[in-house]
Amino acid sequence: MLPRAHRMVDPADFTAAIRHGARAGDPLVVVHVRADEERNSRLVGFVVPKREIKRANGRNRVKRQLRHLMRERIADLPSGTRIVIRASRKALDIPSKELADHLDRVMERAWRKWDAR
Repeated sequence: MLPRAHRMVDPADFTAAIRHGARAGDPLVVVHVRADEERNSRLVGFVVPKREIKRANGRNRVKRQLRHLMRERIADLPSGTRIVIRASRKALDIPSKELADHLDRVMERAWRKWDAR
């Protein structure tokens, strides 16, 4: 599980990452990334809308999968990172391994866009 210290809970962090970060996506996940140089913590937030996945147990399962995947990747992120991951309904029906592949590809594209700024 992703340690509590790395979970994004402040709405201002979500807003900053979504509005001012770089975005990349595919049919399963959309990732917003941002690196704040003045901060040294790494935060990850998850958005799984009720509009996309109707049942709470499905939304929670997708969030658990994403938290587990990000726990393995958090140490590799630059200091001051803010990431918001938004999952679609297609993420509910695929295995974790395939979700991990999609997440890695999308995060790599988002970081390239951020670095190009």
